[in-house]
Amino acid sequence: MYPGAFLDTHPDKPAIVMGGSGFTQTFAELDAAANRVSHLLRAAGVQPGDHVALCMENHDRYMELIWGCHYAGAVYTACSSRLTSGELTYILNDCQAKVFITSKYKADQAVEIIAGTPGVGLRLMLDGTAPGYEPYETAVDALPGTPLDEDRIAGTDMLYSSGTTGQPKGVAREFVSNPLVTTGNGVSGLFTMLFGGNNDSVYLSPAPFYHAAPLRFCMAAHQVGATVVAMEHFDPEQYLALVQRHHVTVSQVVPTMFVRMLKLPDDVRTKYDVSSLTTVIHAAAPCPKQIKKSMIEWFGPIIHEYYAGTEGNGFVYCNSDMWLAHEGTVGTPINCVVHICGDDGEEVPRGESGTIYFEGGASFEYHNDPEKTRGSRHPSQPWSTLGDVGYLDADNFLYLTDRKAYMIISGGVNIYPQEAENVLVGHPKVVDVAVLGVPNDDFGEEVKAVVQPVTMPATPDDAAALAKELIAFCREHLADVKCPRTVDFREELPRHPTGKLYKRLLKDEYWANAGRSI
Repeated sequence: MYPGAFLDTHPDKPAIVMGGSGFTQTFAELDAAANRVSHLLRAAGVQPGDHVALCMENHDRYMELIWGCHYAGAVYTACSSRLTSGELTYILNDCQAKVFITSKYKADQAVEIIAGTPGVGLRLMLDGTAPGYEPYETAVDALPGTPLDEDRIAGTDMLYSSGTTGQPKGVAREFVSNPLVTTGNGVSGLFTMLFGGNNDSVYLSPAPFYHAAPLRFCMAAHQVGATVVAMEHFDPEQYLALVQRHHVTVSQVVPTMFVRMLKLPDDVRTKYDVSSLTTVIHAAAPCPKQIKKSMIEWFGPIIHEYYAGTEGNGFVYCNSDMWLAHEGTVGTPINCVVHICGDDGEEVPRGESGTIYFEGGASFEYHNDPEKTRGSRHPSQPWSTLGDVGYLDADNFLYLTDRKAYMIISGGVNIYPQEAENVLVGHPKVVDVAVLGVPNDDFGEEVKAVVQPVTMPATPDDAAALAKELIAFCREHLADVKCPRTVDFREELPRHPTGKLYKRLLKDEYWANAGRSI
């Protein structure tokens, strides 16, 4: 389904409401706006299967752009608004975007990337313009709000997941020419059958649209005729206020948002009526046991959790009752089989940790990276992995015991340390560096760099100055979320004579000092 499918039943029902600005588009208005975008893309030469990229904040008109791409049969890549110019340039070239759409908020960066992205044929900007960009509003206003005069093909997303080799990788699937009128995304079934979403639902999305889950769940809500309320930025009190104001029934969050809501003063927490909520979903990072218990006590047994990836190769799920009976689990497999394998590829006994492999999920590849694609496959079985380590209990519930390739999950955002390591090791004052996640009460983890400098700082002030210099250097090359918040200095890092870094020793030290275990 798609927004235009509801013109006969509820054309004037709000499809999207922005929590901050109050901007509202009905289903009829969203469909007409998306139709204009589809006409614009087709006129620009975008045919089904061609790529379009977007990079902007949670904008009032974000969803009309996404649906316009979908109506035109495009493969759309939503890029993080926090990427550096180098990272954004890489993605536009890697996905071979024919059209790039951004906002005035990103104007400086938008101009900066023009020279490095010659394959982009059309550049559009909302809320204003900049050299090299056409004003979006002018471009679409003259176009019809009616459907393309053709049998429309449904578009699909190709989203990028950061890689351990220092560059993000697109999660690609074979493009199939499916009819728009009958094609949903993979999440729409979950939204209805597992999470109880329906035509009467009001779905609250507090996260950036460019992440996989928020984007796909917002589209799934529209595909069943539900209203989406979206936050420009997460604020814990505003979240509760929006639940009360719009009688929100379904929402999806990350554990950090739970933490921030729980830290509100009691009088703030209790002043808002959240009884309309029937389903609150969380994912993206492990949730501390006490945090989850407290949320179940507050919201009731309506908390649902899943473990999955952008790759779509498997799905693990639990509701509140299942979790309370298996505290710490991320769930049990749904429509797939989980295998836990040792380094030799053989399955290990229940209760023993190993690499988590999925059987029966969607097939995927990492765009332009056959080596990483091969690395995600089991050596002898048609199974795939996200690289995480965990174990199954006797009841087939999965528990995570490690992170893929030492990935850091901070506030629900996946961060791959090698990107920062590759940058920092190029600094003239750095001999060696390890970047790792260390405990953070609000975000679960924060990024820390442990550096072997050319010369050890002589005083604490010298150390502070060098740390500040290294953090600033990293932020010149990477999005700030990927860069260390703190830097420690060591005479030498723990490396094997072969050159292998024993990062586990460092992680164990920091987590043990915090009185916690990973």
